[in-house]
Amino acid sequence: MNHHRIVIVGAGFSGLGMAIRLRQEGELDFAVLERASDLGGTWRDNTYPGCRCDVPSHLYSFSFAPNPNWSSTFSPQPEILDYLRDCAERYGVMPHIRFDCELNSADWDDDAQLWRIVTSQGELTADVVIAAQGPLSDPSYPDVPGLESFEGKTFHSARWDHEHELAGKRVAVIGTGASAIQFVPEIQPKVEQLHVFQRTAPWVVPHRNRPLKRWERAVYRVFPPAQLAMRAGIYWARETFVLQFRRPKLGRFVEKIALRHLHDQVEDPALREKLRPRYAMGCKRILPTDEWYPALVKPNVEVVTGAVGEVCPHSVVGEDGVEREVDTIIFGTGFHVTDIPIADRIRGRDGQALSETWGGSPAAYKGSAVAGYPNLFFLVGPNTGLGHNSIVFMIEAQIEYLTGALHALNRNGARTLEVRPEVQSAYNLDIDRMTEGTVWVSGGCKSWYIDANGHNSTLWPTFTWPFRQRLREFDEAAYALGAAAPGPVPAAA
Repeated sequence: MNHHRIVIVGAGFSGLGMAIRLRQEGELDFAVLERASDLGGTWRDNTYPGCRCDVPSHLYSFSFAPNPNWSSTFSPQPEILDYLRDCAERYGVMPHIRFDCELNSADWDDDAQLWRIVTSQGELTADVVIAAQGPLSDPSYPDVPGLESFEGKTFHSARWDHEHELAGKRVAVIGTGASAIQFVPEIQPKVEQLHVFQRTAPWVVPHRNRPLKRWERAVYRVFPPAQLAMRAGIYWARETFVLQFRRPKLGRFVEKIALRHLHDQVEDPALREKLRPRYAMGCKRILPTDEWYPALVKPNVEVVTGAVGEVCPHSVVGEDGVEREVDTIIFGTGFHVTDIPIADRIRGRDGQALSETWGGSPAAYKGSAVAGYPNLFFLVGPNTGLGHNSIVFMIEAQIEYLTGALHALNRNGARTLEVRPEVQSAYNLDIDRMTEGTVWVSGGCKSWYIDANGHNSTLWPTFTWPFRQRLREFDEAAYALGAAAPGPVPAAA
């Protein structure tokens, strides 16, 4: 049976970053399992019209691989995907990636002290598994009565059907989140009629995106420290955004900016009232765009407040009871973030699935390790998500930490490393304490940050620099080391 020291699940930002670091450390005995036929994760899957990152370009890249060629201050999806492909080629990780190889199950064998893995391409074993599939990898669809009876076309924004012609069609868009605010303005001029179903009006702020000038890109190419300095400035500026989330009263100033944005772009008082948020800013994701409101005021667009009540063969019925004939339904309904699908496929020492261990509330130590699951680590695990800064910063902090874990295994000649339950519990109690009083739990909204049990299992609830400080050194004392390996352990350094 094929065996690797390390198996990484997922070839998105986090999986590629970890793979690059392993090669830099001299570790070559690893494989990256990627279920798709290309790398890139969410930036491969989300190809909907207008797809763009809402974190500034200089910050949404690896610190060790700045890109001087971004076309704008906020990168479009094709450029981010090209950037990831370039990194994979440049740092030599392509030979390690197994494409079209989906993880079906990973079971810990306590007798053999290794992971037994079943994939769509066969079986293998590994000493260490690093789950880097990311939280935005599995689209979520609403449970709508009659959906299976619809005779038109349906698809999710993360599975955009580019072969389906929207020109002249009657389209229903379900959801008004970060994806919809980008693709709705793109499809609005093409369709005959657009019905936008909005359960909750989002907070929308002006977008400061602009093209990067030729001289700017030239400076970054010739003098890379200039781009690193710009990156640092953007990072610290965005760190201040967290203040409005931790102290909701501070968010009122930004709320005024958002409401002014709404007033300036929507003249109709009735439509403005529909689009006015009814919860504290930051409780749900804040959406930057200058195109959303102008699209909604067009004569071929109807904003329907409330959820979809029923789908019929040729129509959609809203909560208002009105039946609207449509040819196409597009779901902009997000992802399985707190009900992580891969957790059903991973079984620990006692044979219990990780989803059962979590019981609806994912929890880990430093977003990286779970008691009862030896040699299993996460990248972008529980409580590592952000509402204000770049997830790449968090990914790099975790990569540093997991590298330390591999060093500890090697240094001690151990077979296993497992976080102590009491350490994990204390850490998550601290997360709960930091979350108290923040807008995410007291802002009066329902968001994908909060799990089915009403618990914040998604967000890191404060500044990001303390997270990096916590993960800068691997704290070996927080873990139980297993028996020494019978032979030499391949070096991780």
